[in-house]
Amino acid sequence: MATPPRRPTNPMEAAEAVFKPVKKPAAAPPREPSAAPNARELVSIRIDRAVLNHFQEDGPGWQDRINDALREVVAAKPKG
Repeated sequence: MATPPRRPTNPMEAAEAVFKPVKKPAAAPPREPSAAPNARELVSIRIDRAVLNHFQEDGPGWQDRINDALREVVAAKPKG
């Protein structure tokens, strides 16, 4: 049995195959919000160092204090 040639028989087809556009995977569907009331969600945000220091200076629980402060801002916002 003869071995196939190491080089493609048509170099133009081989070159085009290398540069064919790659199919991108479908985008993931948007994440549904949690059905549980008052459930906490892990997020990543950027906060100024001074703001972070303010909430961390009282020790553990600083994330809860940030959440409480943000909840107060949301509650104070007029609806409509």
